[in-house]
Amino acid sequence: MAMEYRVLGRTGVKVSPIGLGTSNFADPTSEKEAIRIINRAMDAGINLVDSGDSYANGESERIIGKALAENGRRQQVILATKVHYPMGPGPNDRGNSRLYILRACEDSLRRLRTDYIDLYQIHRPVFDIPVDETLGALTDLVRQGKVRYIGCSTHPAWKVMEALMVSEMKGYVRYVSEQPPYNLLDRRIENELVPLCQAYGLGILPWSPMAMGILAGRYSSDEDYPADSRAALRGGIYAERVTRPGIEVGNQFVRLAKEYGISPVQLAMLWVKDQPGITAPLAGPRTFEQLEHLLPVMEMELDESVRAACDNLVPPGSAVANFHNSADWMKMQVS
Repeated sequence: MAMEYRVLGRTGVKVSPIGLGTSNFADPTSEKEAIRIINRAMDAGINLVDSGDSYANGESERIIGKALAENGRRQQVILATKVHYPMGPGPNDRGNSRLYILRACEDSLRRLRTDYIDLYQIHRPVFDIPVDETLGALTDLVRQGKVRYIGCSTHPAWKVMEALMVSEMKGYVRYVSEQPPYNLLDRRIENELVPLCQAYGLGILPWSPMAMGILAGRYSSDEDYPADSRAALRGGIYAERVTRPGIEVGNQFVRLAKEYGISPVQLAMLWVKDQPGITAPLAGPRTFEQLEHLLPVMEMELDESVRAACDNLVPPGSAVANFHNSADWMKMQVS
């Protein structure tokens, strides 16, 4: 089948069925390789490029800005970035306050070498700051023409619903998308977040669709990691996501992909891409070759028998690995 662009929420904006995630840029992917990845992705029809100001302390955004300045194709991409995580030592160099959001947006615009951000996302929720404060600042940025649309990332369903309600009540700009962790090993967003987004017209842009390579059979142990893996390079929350049950499912998934006739990496991405309610999963390639391997998935369609086989490995709504462990609001632990 030919690649079909998908509508982002209820905006009318059309995005490719896979987006380009850039959290590996500058950490560890070199600038030269990253620019090559951006150009190849765009040539292949990918028009959603997603970053965050905290990725490599702003270096990911800087590389994207350089690439788009060099190729002259800024108008061809939906450029998304995020705000929330610390970008300095001070108490106001982080968070979701008006003070920080307005300053962080200016910094992102400068690094990205652009006059506007297509999709500006709140990277994580803050529970002791009223959502009115955050939405008011984002609304001003939209009215100033510095931001086109707003969204959020890794928020609990009730916080997304609260934001929609406040926007409706006060005339603020409305979230058009949510960017949650989602893969076959952690399906918990299917319980509340996916139905919410479907009911209220929000796009879903999942991160970590390949479960850091666990679904590709990269990990043979939950203690000894491949040298070039995120678990080894970054440790911490990344290493915590590698669980024995997850590894066991990953090994079974590899066998399933072999029976289906495609690579497990492609099947992992395809599974997320074709799940109900999903707009576009984000591929975060570390190398040019990894991107090249994923591009054919944009024109694939998930077979229903394979979907059923995946449900048997990890039932809908459940989890065998914790990809919500960067969100302190998720109390359920998976080990």
